[in-house]
Amino acid sequence: MSEDSIVDLYERHARAYDQDRDKSLQERAWLDRFLTWVPPGGTVLDIGCGSGEPIARYLIELGFEVTGVDASPSMVELCRERFPTSEWLLADMRKLELPGRFDGVLAWDSFFHLDMDAQREMFSRFACYARRGAPLMFTSGTEEGESVGCYRGEPLYHASLHSVEYGRLLTTAGFVVREHTIEDEQNGGHTVWLATYQANGAV
Repeated sequence: MSEDSIVDLYERHARAYDQDRDKSLQERAWLDRFLTWVPPGGTVLDIGCGSGEPIARYLIELGFEVTGVDASPSMVELCRERFPTSEWLLADMRKLELPGRFDGVLAWDSFFHLDMDAQREMFSRFACYARRGAPLMFTSGTEEGESVGCYRGEPLYHASLHSVEYGRLLTTAGFVVREHTIEDEQNGGHTVWLATYQANGAV
């Protein structure tokens, strides 16, 4: 199953997914940890922003400047309708090229749809987007492998690397792991990584 088929799935079901998406913001505790590393009013790159709710809305309402990226045109259109003063980009995260850096980089429930090789290649991109000291937060699986779930009766691909490899890739790209929690019961069972970009310098 290719990443392109995942984009097609989200595109076909964009409005339904927006309705199905839990808006209770169970991610709040992790977002607040992430934001302790972001200066007030700072810039956040939300990779795989979906419909912009609830995560981008939370960041925007707190006064942060959000740039969202998604490969689904319908998802991006929903974001533009809801938050017209923010920047929303239609792009594949694997090919994304941006001119500047951000105070924070987020890839919540998006990065894990890439295959294992594509995930490995993303860490140098994350580093290109992050200012020194900026946090990177993403969700992953718990062990190396691929799995296929189901959404609206269609297969939905996920992949994960081993936690040791994620740690190594982060370090090589210039990040320092600050927190890593496996299957956080307070957050819907998400496995979360929070690191900061130190540009291979002091921690």
